[in-house]
Amino acid sequence: MLLERINSPQDLRKFPQKQLPQLASEIRQLIIDTVSKTGGHLAPSLGTVDITICLHYCLNTPKDIIVWDVGHQAYCHKILTGRKREFHTLRQKGGLSGFPNINESEYDPFIVGHGSTSISTALGLATARTLKGTNEKIVAFIGDGSLGGGMALEALNHAGHLGQDMLIILNDNEFSISPSVGAYSRYLNRIITNPIYNRIRKQMQDLVKRIPKVGSAAFRAARRLEEALKTILIPGIIFEEMGIRYFGPVNGHDINALLEVLKNVMPLKEPRMVHIITKKGKGYKFAEEAPSRFHGTSPFNVATGEPKKSNEFTFTDAFSQKLVELARTDKEIIAITAAMPEGVGLSPFKEEFSNRFFNVGMAEEHAVGFAAGLAKSGLVPVVAIYSTFLQRTYDQIIHDVALQNLHVVFCVDRAGLVGEDGPTHHGAFDIAYTRHIPNLVCMAPKSQEELMAMVEFGIEKIKGPVFIRYPRGGLKSAVGNQHPVARIELGKSEVLRVGKDVAILAIGCTASPSLEAAHILSKDGISAEVVNMRFIKPLDDEFISKLCQRINYIITIEDGCIKGGFGSAVLELLNRLGIEDIRIKTLALPDEFIPHAKRKQLLSDYALDAKGIASSVKEFYTQMREIKWQNLK
Repeated sequence: MLLERINSPQDLRKFPQKQLPQLASEIRQLIIDTVSKTGGHLAPSLGTVDITICLHYCLNTPKDIIVWDVGHQAYCHKILTGRKREFHTLRQKGGLSGFPNINESEYDPFIVGHGSTSISTALGLATARTLKGTNEKIVAFIGDGSLGGGMALEALNHAGHLGQDMLIILNDNEFSISPSVGAYSRYLNRIITNPIYNRIRKQMQDLVKRIPKVGSAAFRAARRLEEALKTILIPGIIFEEMGIRYFGPVNGHDINALLEVLKNVMPLKEPRMVHIITKKGKGYKFAEEAPSRFHGTSPFNVATGEPKKSNEFTFTDAFSQKLVELARTDKEIIAITAAMPEGVGLSPFKEEFSNRFFNVGMAEEHAVGFAAGLAKSGLVPVVAIYSTFLQRTYDQIIHDVALQNLHVVFCVDRAGLVGEDGPTHHGAFDIAYTRHIPNLVCMAPKSQEELMAMVEFGIEKIKGPVFIRYPRGGLKSAVGNQHPVARIELGKSEVLRVGKDVAILAIGCTASPSLEAAHILSKDGISAEVVNMRFIKPLDDEFISKLCQRINYIITIEDGCIKGGFGSAVLELLNRLGIEDIRIKTLALPDEFIPHAKRKQLLSDYALDAKGIASSVKEFYTQMREIKWQNLK
């Protein structure tokens, strides 16, 4: 196998060009075999194998730099850059990240798992290179829907203005700017990437500049001719008008064509874009036929494409089911997402209410601003976005929604720890970045059934902005059966278990392990009261105040960051009420970026599972009792 001989891009460059297609096939097979066991982003990375090989073949990496956008397209890049032998550890605890990672390799300039970022960061690198007087090549790789993001468009505008030497690879795996993808397009690219053509083009521009401008009909005519020729000959005229040379579209799976284009455009000293057309899931039949399903996949059977574990009823399923049910009787409900209708569970809504469903693409800020306009007109927009991606909309939530006190319902999937996708995708910060916003109501359900009740409550009973956060996957505990969903009232909590020694104030999915922890503690003679707080904002001030009159030891638990989170809110309340004789401990995620591992493993590592909670509560209660006893002595 050719792949056995590659441990770095330097090894790759020793291969004759004719062997590269075989190498691409071997890399695809390794990706398929690995992801079938570990799960991961299969379809995007299969589509970028050929262009990745060609970039490393033409560039002198790591001196020359490739900046990845939506880093889930970079599996081939990892394999070629010295991580082949560790690739089987992909997304596993202590193993390779599913995204480019500066802690893994000098070939990765940034940790990146979000879209629309590469052109901005690459432009920064290119500008720094110019200021420092070095000569490395800078390549920004963007695609998989990222070009529609506002940050990418802003970066394109600035790149054209600065005129820095940088190459942008536009990986188009869904649509073509131009239908010319066949023989004519290849012929056109041979012409416009040829050094002779570019020299003639430069001479033509110089000639036009020498014609007197003032009152010159010849100058105006020459300019019109130049623009007309560009419009006819160049499919990417919009990029040309922004000051970015455009080449393409090119077949992204034709290695010979890609190398020809790259070798011709590399010497140019201006911002330029090579537009490639790829097939998401290339090389694996099932991923080609269902690229959305294999965009991010759990482990699967390679022979059949079927997932290895059965489907569970998840929080996402509960949200999806309830929203469709409500929309059947309430025609003012509108569903909005940003490029992830399947991931957030809106595909059933789209099928039944296509005229009330809007996928705005990878443009979260616009999604929230768009929702504000709908809400202002009396409709009820439900914005479903992953917690990590909602971070981008912080200003829109404040400025466009909360300041106007508009009824927008944010259903925030993947809150808390998401598992193998790691620090770029954990929803650790949403409590902290939303609970301080005026007018916003923040809720978190203990179970899938309670989520359905909260969605209904948020849509029908609240008139301002609503934020409902819930985790990835489902809740396997019997908490829903033990404690059927009680009626939801604004800012009111629910006692799940009465106790007298310590009180555990749990928010969202931490309620279930807290109940299990209380059972463990009872075996050690510690009576723990467990409260499902339900509301992060407004807090149940009255209940907490009365609780403090009978229990002196309180533990708050959340699956979010410790700074500014739910525990902080309780501490602020006690301070505001002047309650001083209470001992309180906050259990949450520490002030650090959380690595990747299975969600169950991370909950155990950070003592947020039943065993960890019980241990923390017991230690806290024992220490506080000893201190109290010593003070009494």
